[in-house]
Amino acid sequence: MQVVNYTEARNNFKSMLDQVCDDFEPMIITRKNGSAAVLISIEEYNSFKETAYLLSTPANATRLAESLKQSGRGEIETHELSL
Repeated sequence: MQVVNYTEARNNFKSMLDQVCDDFEPMIITRKNGSAAVLISIEEYNSFKETAYLLSTPANATRLAESLKQSGRGEIETHELSL
């Protein structure tokens, strides 16, 4: 993850936005007072939000984890959907 200071971010904002959106790689922007922010694409942000939602209840998180284990063991079923 790339780290840039506030001045560099301000001077190169367009290219930073392009890079973050094209590469899906977050960028950390630091400030003189020690605080920092993260610049991410909207796609990455939406992905984080969706993951947080799916894992927001213990029951759902457990079901998802079990499904991943089953998939890893090859225990999957394929179904055709009719429209």
